[in-house]
Amino acid sequence: MRKINQTTLAFLLLICSVGLTLAADREPIVVADLGPQVGDQVPDFQLPGQFGQMHNLESIMGPNGAMLLFHRSADW
Repeated sequence: MRKINQTTLAFLLLICSVGLTLAADREPIVVADLGPQVGDQVPDFQLPGQFGQMHNLESIMGPNGAMLLFHRSADW
């Protein structure tokens, strides 16, 4: 196993302390500000599915509700 000299150890400690300082300066992320949350009522919409068929909230709603997943396509 390779020994770590004092200079290397001091450098690693300096890097770690700088990283912790930068992390402490960040503002906390407020998840509620990022968009709709679990359980929120969504407005009615009309969007095409992957095969071009139009869907709205009523057409996808099942007996237990619906889960909507939006993602960006790589085919723009």
